[in-house]
Amino acid sequence: MAKQIYQIQVVLTDTQPKIWRRLLVNSDTLLIDLHRIIQTSMGWTNSHLHCFNVGRTTYAPREFEVEESENSRIIKLSTVLKKEKSKILYEYDFGDSWNHDIILEKIVREEETGQIPRCTDGKRSCPPEDCGGTWGYIELLKTISNPKHEDYQSMMEWLDEKFDPDYFNINEINHDLKQKDYGCLWIE
Repeated sequence: MAKQIYQIQVVLTDTQPKIWRRLLVNSDTLLIDLHRIIQTSMGWTNSHLHCFNVGRTTYAPREFEVEESENSRIIKLSTVLKKEKSKILYEYDFGDSWNHDIILEKIVREEETGQIPRCTDGKRSCPPEDCGGTWGYIELLKTISNPKHEDYQSMMEWLDEKFDPDYFNINEINHDLKQKDYGCLWIE
């Protein structure tokens, strides 16, 4: 049987304009590896706990000791996303609660070539770590868009004056995906 490649869309929920990535991943990718792929493609730093929710079932690494969860280190993506248009939830940072919808857009077979995993599209930079979840991010954007805001200077210092909410560079993301160990391979 030919190896299946999943085209998934990862959408950070409750953000306007929408922050998202379209990725190609192997269908047999373990959920723990999908977490790392999402971290790299979104720009997160893998500094917090995470889990996947599929219906009433939660998947997290056993060492996180998430109550009543299944071990994400042994569950393949194809186990939880079986057909096109199906969706699961990925939560990163239980304090800020960055929720992401993961939608299986398309199942691709042998005709797909190139680097896997790979980002094929997306929009916007992910919010900075520890900015307070969606509400905190909205406040951060208001603050940095107004140089006269009383907290503008301190916020820019906290951000190291580097943050651009509109920034998205697919080449950088794919370079980073290629550098990390996600079972990355080239399909000829």
